[in-house]
Amino acid sequence: MNSAALFSKTPPLKLFFLASVPGAVSMLASALYQTIDGIFVGRYIGETAFAALNLAMPFVVINFSLADLIGVGSAVPISICLGKKNRNEACNIFTCSCLMIVGTGILIGAILYAAAPAMIRIMDAEGDFAVFAVQYMRVYAICSPVTTIIFAVDNYLRICGYIRSSMFLNILMSVLSGVLEFLFLAVLGLGIWAAALATCSGIFVCAVLAFIPFFRKKTLLRFCRPRFNGGMIRQIIACGSPNFLNNIAGRITAILMNAILVRLGGETAVSVYGVLMFAEGFILPLLYGMCDSLQPAVGYNWGAEKYSRVRAIEKYCFVASGAVSLAAAAAMAFSPELITRLFMPEAGEDILRMSVNALQLFSFTYLTRWFSFATQSYMLAIEKPGPASIISVSTAFILPLILIGALWPLGLTGIWLNFAGTAVLAAVLSAIILYRLRHELNKADAVG
Repeated sequence: MNSAALFSKTPPLKLFFLASVPGAVSMLASALYQTIDGIFVGRYIGETAFAALNLAMPFVVINFSLADLIGVGSAVPISICLGKKNRNEACNIFTCSCLMIVGTGILIGAILYAAAPAMIRIMDAEGDFAVFAVQYMRVYAICSPVTTIIFAVDNYLRICGYIRSSMFLNILMSVLSGVLEFLFLAVLGLGIWAAALATCSGIFVCAVLAFIPFFRKKTLLRFCRPRFNGGMIRQIIACGSPNFLNNIAGRITAILMNAILVRLGGETAVSVYGVLMFAEGFILPLLYGMCDSLQPAVGYNWGAEKYSRVRAIEKYCFVASGAVSLAAAAAMAFSPELITRLFMPEAGEDILRMSVNALQLFSFTYLTRWFSFATQSYMLAIEKPGPASIISVSTAFILPLILIGALWPLGLTGIWLNFAGTAVLAAVLSAIILYRLRHELNKADAVG
C-alpha cells in the first residue's frame, strides 16, 4: 500500500498500530545506542569516564539539534504538500533540506571541535574528568557532516511508507554501534574516544543504507534540482522550532543541572543524574516514536481537511502514551537499584543510596509527562508551531529554571523533584492549549 492510501484510507486504529508500533520500536532502537554507550563506558572505562560522558552528552545533542530542526521542520510541510497532491513542492523541500543538513553539520561540527575544551572548563571539570569529556565531544564533532542527517532521513522514510525499513535500519544502527563499542572497549581496551567513534560509525553506515531507495528513485520523495526560497526556509524553521527549542533548551538546562550537581555533589551527583537520563532514554524514545510516527498521517489528513480522522488518530496516540508512561513510572519506582547497577555495577553504598532516592522521585515525572509530550506532537503535526514551541520551551527550560529556584532549599532532593514538578505544570499548560484549539475548531465548524 502506498503512503497516500495508508494515511487516507486505513482505519484509524489499524493505522495507529501500523505506524506507531514500528515507529516506537524504531526510535527505541535508535536511542538504545546511547544506553549501550553508557553501560559499556561505565563497565569498561570506569565511573570517571561515565561522569565525563554525561557531562559531554548535552553538547553532543546540541550538535544534532540543527539537523533535527531541519529534518522535523521539513517533514511537516512535506506531508501537508502530499496531502494537497503537490508532489513537486514536497520533493523540492526534501532535496533542499538534505543539502541544508549537510551544510549545518560541517559548520556546527567545526565550532564544537574548536570550542570543546573551553565548554568543559566552564563546567569546572578538571583532570581526567575534563580530558575524557573533550575527547568524546571531538569525535562527534569530526563525524558531524556524515552522521547528523540520520534523524531526518528516518522521517523521510516514514513519509514514503517505508515504516518497517526505518525500524530495521534503526535496529541495525544500535546493533552495529554496540558490537563496535564492545570490540573497541572490551576487546581492544581503547578509551572513551573509541566509544564515540563506534556510535558514529554505526550511524554513518545506516545513513548510507537509508538513502539507497531515494537514489534508486523508488520512493514517493525524489531528489530534484533544488529551488531555495525564503518562504520555504521560514516554513521549515517554524515547523522544526518546537523540537529544536526543546533540544537546545533541554541541553542548556542539562548543562546548568550538571554545573549545579558538580558543586553540590561532585562526580557522584553527575553520575546519578546520568542514570536518570539513561533511564529516561528507554521511555522518551517510545513516546517520541509513537507520536512522531503518526505525524505524517496526521499532517496528510490535516492537509486533506479530514479533521475527524485527525482527531481519531490522535485519540489513540494520547491513550497509548499514557499507558507507556504509567508502566515506566512503576518500573522506576519499584526497581531503582536494578537500574542503577545496570550502569554502575561497582557502585558503592553512598552512590547507590543517592541513585535509588533520585530514581524513586524521578518516577513521578511520568505520571503526567506523557500529556504534554503528546500535545506538543499534535500541535506540530497540524502546523501550529507556536503552541508546540510554548510547550517545548516551557517544559525544557522555563519551568525547570523556575523550580530550581523554588526547590533550592531542598538541595539535591530539589533537583530530583524538579522533573516531576515540571511535568505537572507542563500538563496544565497543554490542557489549556488543547481547550483553546477545540474551541477554535468548533467555531470553524459552526461557520462552515
